[in-house]
Amino acid sequence: MFVSRFMPCDHCGESLDCAVPAPHECSPDRVADFRMFALREEVDQLKQRFEAYLHSAHGRFEVWLAARHVRRSR
Repeated sequence: MFVSRFMPCDHCGESLDCAVPAPHECSPDRVADFRMFALREEVDQLKQRFEAYLHSAHGRFEVWLAARHVRRSR
């Protein structure tokens, strides 16, 4: 079996050299990107569910009500 000396960080996914004992500090941007990549299916489902809700009777009412509030606030 092939054993790599590089392993991904559990928090940000960066490839780390296991032979180097230096501490690793995750970049907040990289952590956010890594988490969004891990949640990509859920994000796609959220978009689909939101669009389906907007086409339902409740969703159409919410859109109408929001537009009404905007018109009244002008």
